[in-house]
This record gives sequence, C-alpha cells and structure tokens, in this order.
Amino acid sequence: MEVVSLASRSSEIPQPDGNLENTKSKENFRNFKEGPLIDRVHHTYLLMHTNQTVEFVQKKNEEYGGCNLRQMTIMEALELLDNVVDESDPDVDFPNSYHAYQTAEGIREKHPEKDWFHLVGLLHDLGKILALAGEPQWAVVGDTFPVGCKLQDSIIFKDSTFHDNPDTRNPLYTTKYGIYQPHCGLENVLMSWGHDEYMYKVMKKNKFALPEEAFYMIRFHSFYPWHTGGDYMHLCNAKDLQMLPWVSRCSKFDLYTKCEELPDPQKLKPYYESLIAKYCPGQLSW
Repeated sequence: MEVVSLASRSSEIPQPDGNLENTKSKENFRNFKEGPLIDRVHHTYLLMHTNQTVEFVQKKNEEYGGCNLRQMTIMEALELLDNVVDESDPDVDFPNSYHAYQTAEGIREKHPEKDWFHLVGLLHDLGKILALAGEPQWAVVGDTFPVGCKLQDSIIFKDSTFHDNPDTRNPLYTTKYGIYQPHCGLENVLMSWGHDEYMYKVMKKNKFALPEEAFYMIRFHSFYPWHTGGDYMHLCNAKDLQMLPWVSRCSKFDLYTKCEELPDPQKLKPYYESLIAKYCPGQLSW
C-alpha cells in the first residue's frame, strides 16, 4: 500500500441499554436531513450509490481479497487513521483513530469481562485505511447494502441517489432476490464494497484468534438496513439471525460513543497492545 498522507468470551448476548450516549440524545445521531456536514455526507452517498454495482464489487473483492498491499501491525494501521476523516458521517468531523478508541472504551466500560469485544471496538473501522491507498471515500466508508437485488427502503438517501446506477436498469438486479436464493446467508451475498468487507478479509487472512461473533461484527456493522432497518431478512439464514444481536450491539457502541471529547491514545495504548498481542500479534498482511 502506497499511503498518501492526508490532513474471556461469554455465550451471553449483550442487550441494548439506554445510556451509551455521551453528549446528546439518541435522536440527534445519524441525522441525514440537516446539520453542518449534510452536504458532504449526501455527496459521498450520491457517489457511492451511483458507482457501487455488482461489477464494481466483484472487481474490488478480487483486487483486495489476497491482502497483498503491505505488511504492518494493528497499531501501525491504527496510526494511519489519524489521517482519515469519514466524509459519510454526519456525527464526526475528527480523525477515525479517536473514534476507534471511543468505541473500544465504551465497550470496555459496559463489558469489562469481554476483552475480545473491546478489541473489536478498536478494530472495527481499520479498513478505512483504504482511503489512504487511492480509493475514493465512497468505496470505503458509509452504510453498506447488498448489490444484485432490489434496493430496500431503509437505505439512506435511497430515493435521491441511485438514479444513475446502471444496476437499477438490470431487470434481474431489481427483483426481491436478484442473483441470490432465499435465505442463502449473508456470507453468500455481495455487499457494497467498503471498509467492513476489507477488514473482514484481513482478519480471515491473518487468522485472528477471535470468536465468530467478532468477525460478524466487523463484517456487518455498517449494514444498517439489516441490523437497524430490519430489511433483507429474506436473505438471512439461521446463523445470520443468531449473530444479529451481536452486530446490533456493536453498532450501538459504534454510534453512541461519538463525542467531541477525544480520548488520549497514549494512555490507552498499553492496554490495547496487550489485546493485540493476545489475539492478532505481529506483522500482518493487509
């Protein structure tokens, strides 16, 4: 990757609680109607929904599936996120490295016994380093959705951003199941390309010693039309439904821990370095 510098497992399924947010009410998060960042956010989604096609997703899966960009540690990747501000996020206008620690610390506070879950919080957005490897942000950030089948109503900006996407004029891709079979399982669905799928591939390639729940949370935490919108259940199998509460829980920490009070990475690094040494040590393939 040629980086371009830019300014104790438990079987208990975590249940949502009502006090994750720090500085504002839940209703004020994910406001896609108004706010100081809304023009930037809408433009990013417009480009995403214009260009994320079956052909594009297949190409990116092939391009990055081997994780052959470079070798580096988790901490080296995390430091790269100092240079990434997510242009699709209406709630955050600071580097993603801080958001990683916010999410991880939120999980750590509520679930101190699940150290692997703390690490998931730190890892969940590491795939955004693709924005430093020449990929436009619309191919890296934002909510994800299946390509190759009918778009569901809970997709953000669905009615105003897909008009120039060529897949919307393919009769097969506009049917309920499209190129898939009923309850085929999300592992067999082509998701719009971005940081979720890329980081999942990195985890698989490097054989992270984390439970299956962790892989699901990384892979589908941006799939809001599913875990929050309740759509695409017709593509899910039993395993997907079993994992859904974990993905939903992860997404709540991802969302409601965002605040302008930034953590001090230097104070937190020793703890997370110990988790990295336990679950995903050394130089990794990216």
